[in-house]
Amino acid sequence: MKKLLFIWEQLISSFWFIPILMLSLVIGSAFGFIYLDNQIEYAPGGLFKYLLPASVESARNILTIIAGAMIGIAGTVFSITLVVLTLASSQLGSRLVRNFMYDKLNQVVLGTCVASFVYCLIVLSSLKQNGNFHFIPVISVFDAMVVAIAGIILLIIFIHHVSISIQSDKVISDISDAMSKSIRKLFPEEIGHEEEKPAPDVEAIKKKFAFRQEIKSAKGGYLQSVDGDGLLSIAEENDCLILLHHRPGDFLVKDMVICEVLGEGKCSKDIHENINDDFIIGKVRTPLQDAEFSIHQMVEVASRALSPGVNDPYTAIACIDNLTTVMCYLARVQFPSPYRYDRRGKLRVIADSHTFYGMLNAAFNQIRQYAKLIPRF
Repeated sequence: MKKLLFIWEQLISSFWFIPILMLSLVIGSAFGFIYLDNQIEYAPGGLFKYLLPASVESARNILTIIAGAMIGIAGTVFSITLVVLTLASSQLGSRLVRNFMYDKLNQVVLGTCVASFVYCLIVLSSLKQNGNFHFIPVISVFDAMVVAIAGIILLIIFIHHVSISIQSDKVISDISDAMSKSIRKLFPEEIGHEEEKPAPDVEAIKKKFAFRQEIKSAKGGYLQSVDGDGLLSIAEENDCLILLHHRPGDFLVKDMVICEVLGEGKCSKDIHENINDDFIIGKVRTPLQDAEFSIHQMVEVASRALSPGVNDPYTAIACIDNLTTVMCYLARVQFPSPYRYDRRGKLRVIADSHTFYGMLNAAFNQIRQYAKLIPRF
């Protein structure tokens, strides 16, 4: 189940998912409106007789103009997006590019323009004129006009949105919001039942088990997600204890030990494959379970602002203010215990948990070092 949620999160945060979804919906809508036009004989009256096409040629001209305009707007949106990505990469850091790529408004605007173009092509192909027989999809053409107006409005909103989103204050604010949401989902997620018990002696626990097996990573890359419920189920089925050595955000090398399995006897033969299936490893870090991901983004903006080439101390101060807010929140909350128990109260998983000192170090250590290197006059 956690894997499906991870895949869904990856889909909705991708740049292509919403445009492809809108394109699929519009194709279905085009055939639906054409079918409706075929079933209804619509004779426009009143003001509509001046807006709706009265001949096949006029309908073809309207659809052709709309299709050309929409594909032109799509090219403009694509060009503006590339310029914004270039500026964001050079001024704020390449790791912030994903924030602009995954912006939902950018995806909706691009999806609307491309979908409108495809819609007009489908309706154009339905126009028929053969002697006395002619077919004018009046409702479909009117829908294309409405979508074209919506596309123009979205273009104005898109230009306004881009001009604001590239400002450093807005970028810092967006990162801060994402950071606050991520901090509230500190890894590890709830694995089993967390009980208020004294911290056990891990070394003494290791000596009690006769069987010990090291689980190695099947491939290299960044650890993106861990299925805690799956690990707990494996530990219960094999009556063993799993010691995690890494958490989401860590870089793993192939055949690196990612965890240890301790048991009274030998576990099942496929336990190595089952545990590896609960670790999702990819080429880049993701904010899904990586609590330090957004913190590192904020630190990168502050570090660039403190560099001699940029020399923007106010941006660095804004980053420090937002990081301070997060640290104040972390000072009040209780960090998840690394010791996780099953429903019977038996220790099953020892996770590599975050600590306040580690989060504080990730937030301010690099900024402190860069600030110390600034020459004083």
